[in-house]
Amino acid sequence: RMNTCGFVAANDGNLSVKVSATELWATPTGVSKGFMTERSLVRMTIDGEVLSEGKPSSEIKMHLAVFRANPEIRAVVHAHPPISTAFAAAGVALDRALLQEGAMLLGVIPVAPYAPPGSAELADGAAAYCRDYNGVLLAHHGAVTWGGDLTQAFYRMESVEYTAKVTMYSRLMGFDRLLSSSQVDELLRLREAWGVTAGGRPICEEDKK
Repeated sequence: RMNTCGFVAANDGNLSVKVSATELWATPTGVSKGFMTERSLVRMTIDGEVLSEGKPSSEIKMHLAVFRANPEIRAVVHAHPPISTAFAAAGVALDRALLQEGAMLLGVIPVAPYAPPGSAELADGAAAYCRDYNGVLLAHHGAVTWGGDLTQAFYRMESVEYTAKVTMYSRLMGFDRLLSSSQVDELLRLREAWGVTAGGRPICEEDKK
């Protein structure tokens, strides 16, 4: 689905999912998501020890840092969806209350500072956001989302890209009408009732004045 949605090119992107408190499965390095098989997956510990054949992506440090920073997270998705990545390259957060679903289920998607790929700085930069938000843009790199399971983490990546697309279209069309503060308050109450515990408060219409 990562490949089909156009969220990755060549060997880009990586996913991981915890199967116990100490073990996870991750996608391998150097394999296109469009050509992966079950045998390609790499089993490893939360401490980074590989337990099966194959080698995980160099970005696995970021996944492990997120898991360690927030034990409630059970899956991490990293991809380079083109419109979201354009916002990441520009250093522009997806933080405006344009859409009901975005404000309620996704929330604010901030931008983490630039760091080299596969570095400890990149890992720590992403992990710094995983308790308060549902995902983050990586400056000049791509996007990362997480969740209670792999489906939720992947759906959040889809929502990030959709939000980026609508934001881009709204700017091209020359308008920036946002939800009001009272409308956002109502959506945040619904968010809590639906069990979404992170996301922050997006910028509303009154905040622009």
